[in-house]
Amino acid sequence: MHGAWHSPWCWQPLIEHLPGVDVRTVALPSSGADPADLGDLYDDAAAVAKTLASIGGPTVVVGHSYGGSPITEAAAQVDNVIRLVYVTALMLDVGDSVLSAADGVYPPYWDVRERPDEHPDKGFFGVSQPLEILYGDVDPELARLSAAKLGRQSLASATQPLTKAAWRTVPSTYVVCEADAAIPVPLQEAMAQRAQRTRRLDSAHSPFLSNPAELARILREELGG
Repeated sequence: MHGAWHSPWCWQPLIEHLPGVDVRTVALPSSGADPADLGDLYDDAAAVAKTLASIGGPTVVVGHSYGGSPITEAAAQVDNVIRLVYVTALMLDVGDSVLSAADGVYPPYWDVRERPDEHPDKGFFGVSQPLEILYGDVDPELARLSAAKLGRQSLASATQPLTKAAWRTVPSTYVVCEADAAIPVPLQEAMAQRAQRTRRLDSAHSPFLSNPAELARILREELGG
């Protein structure tokens, strides 16, 4: 599950390093181009749960960044998830939200539009400085192309609290990205204490673009149990 502002396109370099693995991606409703069409956290979790239910068999679920929240909510609604993998992701507890994880303060790189004139009931936020914040170690041309594809993120997805925390009953792994400018390493490490295993990558925020081969190696090992 992709993070804020993204969609499944971001996983393609990683998927190319996972031949033979049945990979499913989900386009989270909270991210997109039109603020009027954006869903919220619970819409995202419903989309994830629907995909998991359609798979049926044992499944390892991977969430990146914001994507950690909907997988935490959704995996508690099905019975076929055998491991959760949080890649520099929000591994939050019941009652927590993305914003509460930031101590209730909008991060400085969020471009928040709480009441856009054209859709007063649809607050959203973009990202400023994506090359520095999201793609610090990505090839410059790939980073530029990726930044051009970014959408908007619904504010509701960041303010709604989790009602379930699947990591309490499902085995989990946290992948700390040690050069991340978006989610500070101390926060990653604090959340990683909830996981059964912690892995580390010498990577900025988007290892699926900057180091897909190494991330694929870690995921293959996690698929093995």
